[in-house]
Amino acid sequence: MLKNADFSYFVITLEEQSIIQAAQLLIQAEKNKMATEPVRRILGTKNIETAYKVQHLISQLRLDQGAQRIGSKIGLTSTAVQQQLGVDQPDYGSLFNDMQVRDGGSLPFAELMQPKAEAEIAFVLSKDLHQEEITEDMVANSIDYAVAAIEIVGSRVRDWDIRITDTIADNASASHFVLGQHRVELSNLDLINAKMSMTKNGEVVSQGEGSACLGSPLIATTWLARTMKSLGQPLKQGDIILSGALGPMCGIEKADRLRAEIEGLGQVSIEIT
Repeated sequence: MLKNADFSYFVITLEEQSIIQAAQLLIQAEKNKMATEPVRRILGTKNIETAYKVQHLISQLRLDQGAQRIGSKIGLTSTAVQQQLGVDQPDYGSLFNDMQVRDGGSLPFAELMQPKAEAEIAFVLSKDLHQEEITEDMVANSIDYAVAAIEIVGSRVRDWDIRITDTIADNASASHFVLGQHRVELSNLDLINAKMSMTKNGEVVSQGEGSACLGSPLIATTWLARTMKSLGQPLKQGDIILSGALGPMCGIEKADRLRAEIEGLGQVSIEIT
């Protein structure tokens, strides 16, 4: 959890003032577990670059306080969600070591904020992706293995009243994640047609397939690799990549038991305590 930060000693521009103000709202919301008003009231609804600056500032504070960055998540991979938020591209956020929960493990509800769950395919990289021109083949050849995953998303913005700048500033609404234990090479997977089913307390709450993720989780990961390279932060060997939801999100309550099964990748589960 982030501690309070004091930015008062800076001489800053209006944009920097907006970045700091939005960051402070999100940090305070996380610290107190009390959601804040939408930060788009500060950032506007179209200034995506500034929203990422808020995200990066909060991420750097986490690193300064001892967290370790272990990968990235891709959000807004659903066309329907993109249309809802008025965007035509995905977004991304950082994964930190304190976000990961072991397969079959438990996660206290008290640590969460307005949580929802989604099932997706995760990749672990075996090579850096720093080439000038990054192709899907390059990305595929840089993936060590794939696993089933459940991502717990959460919003520091009250009532999930978000638009694109809200969720980007809020680290793409990242919260926690769990990776399955069955590791599979890409050559043994049909990423596009792989069926997904997620249950909550034994009842099916989400179904989908690989094509729901920008046409393929590999397409989504290629977008991320190109984006991170253009920012001078290329994806690296060992990075975990959550490639995006294969079906609708479901809400989470105390004592829920979540289990997802993805064709070719087996199962992954988590319990909310």
